[in-house]
Amino acid sequence: MDFLTILQVLDASLRFATPLLLACLAGLFSERAGIFDIGLEGKMLAAAFLSAAVAAMTGSVWIGLLAGIGASVALSLIHGVASITFRGDQIISGVAINFLAAGLTVVVAQTWFGQGGRTPQLSGDGRFNPVDFPGAVPGRELADAGPLAQLYSELLSGHTILVYLALLIVPLTWYVLYRTRFGLRLRAVGENPAAVDTAGISVVGLRYAAVLICGVLCGIAGAYLATALQAGFVKEMTAGRGFIALAALIFAKWRPWYALYACLLFGFLQALALRPDLITSVSGIKVQVQLLDALPYILTVVILAGFVGKAIPPRAGGQPYVKER
Repeated sequence: MDFLTILQVLDASLRFATPLLLACLAGLFSERAGIFDIGLEGKMLAAAFLSAAVAAMTGSVWIGLLAGIGASVALSLIHGVASITFRGDQIISGVAINFLAAGLTVVVAQTWFGQGGRTPQLSGDGRFNPVDFPGAVPGRELADAGPLAQLYSELLSGHTILVYLALLIVPLTWYVLYRTRFGLRLRAVGENPAAVDTAGISVVGLRYAAVLICGVLCGIAGAYLATALQAGFVKEMTAGRGFIALAALIFAKWRPWYALYACLLFGFLQALALRPDLITSVSGIKVQVQLLDALPYILTVVILAGFVGKAIPPRAGGQPYVKER
């Protein structure tokens, strides 16, 4: 296995990890504020559909991105009203959002485009295109380039702008949560909302802010799937990524940098499924492609079953807050 092949696997890992990372950070904000969100999958799916549909109709991927974010935020508000205002069960609300998105996206897609639940293929300004850094070596010439040029051109350059945005959001999330007053209050709401309320700070306001941030990040994640990683929407295209993101969040113990590492691990497993020949060449063992495809989901089950160590969620997570009178 040569250096360029390793870089190609890492490049694919980063692309696959991007929607997981955005969804994981979305869940991080929500759950740090005490709102469990099983509906990450549904929000991503709704955002993927509407972003691709609007981009196909307008020819502008940026308008599509805004539409996808709007769809996700709308579902986040539904979840917020159900779980914060009406103090409903947060798990049931999230599951309902997943069912709503799964059914509605296909029905609306068929009504609008008549292509079996798909949107038209996106091209040109209707999708996010790779950003090539200055001096990057074209792909056909990479094999003859040096290691540094290959690293720069294959791994660092050539991603869409949403990939770089997702990576920038990681330190931004860390800074907001651990270096700002808003982040301190947000974390306090997830641990002891009564103490926050006693200090004269609105628990409801902070939790709604967290839910809205979650909606924005899920919207970007869904739009990335349909307008960057692929060129259009297809039925159930999220393929369980919202649940994988939740598993990554638990694996990361609700910390931003650990979330990045966990999502890169899941992305790496997805990238390996595209190159089963690499495992064969290294180990001499022929591995079934179906097994490689299932690895991220197997790891998700392992994490959720608690076999990777004890992860303690925010103490007030999942509990509606009732103001004392």
